[in-house]
Amino acid sequence: MTWAPLLAGLVLLSAIPSGLPQSINDDKVETRWKRSIDLNDVYYSKMRQHRLPSEVMPSNYSVYIVLDDETKFHGDVAINLTWSDTSDRITLNVHPDLKISDQTTIRLIRLSPEEAEMGASMSVNIARTELQLRKSWYIIHLEQLLKKGSVCEVTIKFTGNITSNETAGLYRSVYMDTDGRKHVFFATHLQLDNAQRLFPCMDEPPYKATFKLRVVHPLNLRMLANMPIVSKSIHHSSLPNDAEMVQSFAEETPRMSTNQLAFVISDLQYIEPSKVEIHEMNGRKLQVKVWGRKEFMESLVGVPDKVATIVNYLQNYFNSSLGVPKLDVMAIPMYSASKASDNWGLMFFKESELSSSLVWTTAYEILYQWIGQSVTPFRRNDAPVNKALNSFLASMATVDLNPDEMEGKWPMTMLYPLYYEFAQTAPFSRVAGIRHEATWTKAELVFRMFNYTLGHELFQRSVRKFFHQQSKEDRRTFFADDIFTHLNDVANETNNLPAGLTINGIAASWINRDRVPLVTVIRDYETGQINLSQKVYLRDIPPQSTTKISYQWDIPIVMQAEDKLNFSNTKPTVWLTKENEPKNFTISDITDEDNFIIVNPEEIGMFPVNYDSCNWKMLSQYLQGPDREKIPALTRAKLLHDSWNLAYAGELCFSIAMNMTLFLREEKSHVVWEPVFTMIHHVGRRIEGLDVYPKFEAYIKSLLKPLYLELGDTARLNDPSWKIHMRGLIKNFLCRAGYEPCIKEARDQFKKWLTDEEPDKGNPVANKFLCPVFKWGTDEEWEFGLQRVINFPQNSLARKQNERTYLLKTLAGCPKDANKIKRLLQVAVLDQNENFTDADIHLIFSMLTGGATGHRTLFNFLAQHWYTVKTRFENKTYLWDGIVNFATSSFNTQEGYDMVNKLYMDHQDEFESAVAVIQKALRIIEQETKWNEENVPVIDNWLKDHLSKEDLDAIASSASTTVLSTITVPTTTD
Repeated sequence: MTWAPLLAGLVLLSAIPSGLPQSINDDKVETRWKRSIDLNDVYYSKMRQHRLPSEVMPSNYSVYIVLDDETKFHGDVAINLTWSDTSDRITLNVHPDLKISDQTTIRLIRLSPEEAEMGASMSVNIARTELQLRKSWYIIHLEQLLKKGSVCEVTIKFTGNITSNETAGLYRSVYMDTDGRKHVFFATHLQLDNAQRLFPCMDEPPYKATFKLRVVHPLNLRMLANMPIVSKSIHHSSLPNDAEMVQSFAEETPRMSTNQLAFVISDLQYIEPSKVEIHEMNGRKLQVKVWGRKEFMESLVGVPDKVATIVNYLQNYFNSSLGVPKLDVMAIPMYSASKASDNWGLMFFKESELSSSLVWTTAYEILYQWIGQSVTPFRRNDAPVNKALNSFLASMATVDLNPDEMEGKWPMTMLYPLYYEFAQTAPFSRVAGIRHEATWTKAELVFRMFNYTLGHELFQRSVRKFFHQQSKEDRRTFFADDIFTHLNDVANETNNLPAGLTINGIAASWINRDRVPLVTVIRDYETGQINLSQKVYLRDIPPQSTTKISYQWDIPIVMQAEDKLNFSNTKPTVWLTKENEPKNFTISDITDEDNFIIVNPEEIGMFPVNYDSCNWKMLSQYLQGPDREKIPALTRAKLLHDSWNLAYAGELCFSIAMNMTLFLREEKSHVVWEPVFTMIHHVGRRIEGLDVYPKFEAYIKSLLKPLYLELGDTARLNDPSWKIHMRGLIKNFLCRAGYEPCIKEARDQFKKWLTDEEPDKGNPVANKFLCPVFKWGTDEEWEFGLQRVINFPQNSLARKQNERTYLLKTLAGCPKDANKIKRLLQVAVLDQNENFTDADIHLIFSMLTGGATGHRTLFNFLAQHWYTVKTRFENKTYLWDGIVNFATSSFNTQEGYDMVNKLYMDHQDEFESAVAVIQKALRIIEQETKWNEENVPVIDNWLKDHLSKEDLDAIASSASTTVLSTITVPTTTD
């Protein structure tokens, strides 16, 4: 499964009235109505600005293509058009590269009913044609007006280019076999706006029509299309070199959009399912074939049965076949498109994607045969909800068909980054582009929430009704809101929602905001009542100037009680709604005072939960007991994740969060351990360099070592992927923490490079060994790495620049010895070594913020060499601003604040472009200092109580024998 990085929200829109527009002909529809789950236009940044007029509608295309050679094609298209309004013109999409001949003709097939009664003439003539290249329009002006109901056939001849430098329109590609022979093939990629590169058409999703396709191509190549090839005939013309040609005719398609049309002409071979039989559905059995080049077929052996298994599952889920008689799935050599091309009945994959044993990617793409091809989004801004629903259904299919593939990965890999990003003061301020992923990722999690709270069967019934209703409609298109409307209708039939709530309204508040709620659950053990409240979850303390946010959500409150745990029951006990006044309310407790409760088990909704201290205590004690695994792994992970993040956010005492980690000594599930490493990193960065940090590191090591020893330090044959991943995470932490066996292994491996007679020819050491060596190794080893950066061969075909970049990152970011960092800054900045570019220097500054030694050394370097550095970067603002930012903004104590403030006062009039940078740094340090003052003593006291005497003595001994560098501001020397 592909994880979406981080996500974003959109503007909340008003709810749509109950009816939907009945005709796609009325463009006014889109300005008249706005739908509540309008997943908006941001997803497709290249969406066409100029939409076609809607007076004319296509009903059929007869497309004829002749491959002239490997670079050109010609052909003609006959389009049957029906007038939906009076008009004297036909507007089609034509790409500027497609050349239209002057032989366009038109004939009237049927008069409008009104004109037929009057016995009007059946003649129609073209007055002139016009190309508007800016809009990619080809306009045919008629000599007379045609009225609603008129039917004409327009025939247009054209010539075009077969591309080889991009996967767009009709393109040509080549692959080589093992004997060095070249194999040419041709394929289409008409998605988005690329059909107009192949033939004149109405290239927008709502304009569906049937397609008759015939293509003239080399006799030695086979053609596949959306529909089966029904006949072939020898064609009496030839390519250069007198190649023989054949004309292939494809069966007429169902009604579909132009971007769904596809064909491929190749010598690829196929295999069919051998163990899994496709179930008959809708009176016929789908024919499945998987295609690839001869040498690759061995890698595809298991794919036909996997595809057949997925098809059977989805046919059952939708209670429908996909709408065409066959499905050809092709591993396209050298396929350069960013994602698979899910053309109806003909799918194109990258070879590596199709040959993978994983189910999710294949299921996700095949789902588009139902939702995306059989029924399609009305406009491209309706497509994100299509993506979200398919992604959710693919995850459900994978859980059912191959559960090990999903364990620990879904939904955590999407949900936890959501929590981190949405809890920031300004979400997406660092990487604005990832907002586009929010549209479908949040919607997918909303579908998951409804699948739980409404029930799997009801959700499936809603999806079926949605699919079958859209399939029966003439337009076969859907709006973003339609699936939520069907969910709402089925929910109302079963009384699954409280009065006043709608699925559309619930979903809108979750999807369209850059925030998630925090639900607080306070139990009154004397009265037997539970008080529920919600507020915006913020993990970072917002500046005082930040406007207070007061969003509210409709939140399903699913509860479990210790004395009657039943995690299959996911029906909400109550809904915490936007309408509650005040913004909380009280319900009766679901158990007695001796039992804990869990709210939002299995991360059913997108929200963390806080409890009173007594409930947290009972949870911690239970998790340390023998019945821990009665709570599923994902819910154990949630309890741990919520407690740490709430403590980080100042919502929970850190001692409670630390108590919630005690059960990890016995925890073996990678699902629970997965989020721990992020939390170690987040808290560790806050306290690194403080006296408490060695204690924190020792405690984490005490948790990790038993699990690491159980997993073993080396991979074994047939290890599951989770075990390999978990072993790597633990080993990475232990290496950074100075675990001796790890350091020894890294240094032994590094010695291969250190003793190489020609070390600049290549790096024989795996990247994972570099950081431990540069952090814990000798000065000689680190200096060797520095020389490899300096002497890295330029313009070498054997060495790639990203090798050098990674080496430089580890040289700067890993050392805990200030002298190594000083040496790097001396060479790169003061000595102005020509082998270090400005980008290298900026990277060094950035990497030094990863640890306390790094940013302190950089700060001391800037203070000591102020005027030299300022002169060095006087014409390079981004480097000057960069060093000021990276050197000052990572402190988090009062002592650090005083140092940075002294630098600011000493050079107050000399910061120039960086004055705002240091002022912001001082504000940040002030906030970070407050966090440390509130939380570090609590963490320190807890660790003193829970670490062994041996550990505490070892830490004290290490501290007394280590010469600590001062962090006072050195006197400026130049």
